[in-house]
Parts: sequence; structure tokens; C-alpha cells
Amino acid sequence: MKSQPTYSTEFKIDAANLVIKQGYSTKEACEATGVGPTAIRRWVTQLRQEFDGITPSGNAITPEQQRIQELEAKIKKIEWEKDILKKATALLMQDSIKR
Repeated sequence: MKSQPTYSTEFKIDAANLVIKQGYSTKEACEATGVGPTAIRRWVTQLRQEFDGITPSGNAITPEQQRIQELEAKIKKIEWEKDILKKATALLMQDSIKR
């Protein structure tokens, strides 16, 4: 079974920008980069969405959206920790009331 190649974020942005900013067709971008049309179309769509401020469900490719994903993950972790502390406090309060 053939493994899929891994491309850097910079490569994905450059390849998508061939279509978005330089007017290449998907086919021309494929020929220029050696990447298949499905990947090029996916990167173009994702980059356009990220430029429009839409945070992707997968890994972001623009630095701004990567930072948003990083901050959202931190918020989620902090909220999770806060919930644990609330539950622990409630248990301790119950225990002290029983005494």
C-alpha cells in the first residue's frame, strides 16, 4: 500500500495561491506542483475559507487560523479544568457538611 506524501503548510499555501492569486487552473497547478487535483482543490477551498475568517475543522494552514485553533484548544482545556475544580469543591463541601 502506497503512503500519502506529507506536504508542509508553506507548500500547501503556495500551491493554493497558484490558483487563488496567480490565476492558474487546477490542472495547471497540479502540473506545476506534482500534486493531484483533489488535494489542490481542497487546499484552495480551505485557504479561501481561512481568508474569510472561517476556522477549519481540521488543521489550519494560515498562521492566523492556526493561532485561533491553538487558543480554542487552550480555552477548552481551561474550561475542563474549571469543571473539575467545581466538582471537587462540591465534593469537599458535601464532605464538610456531613461532619
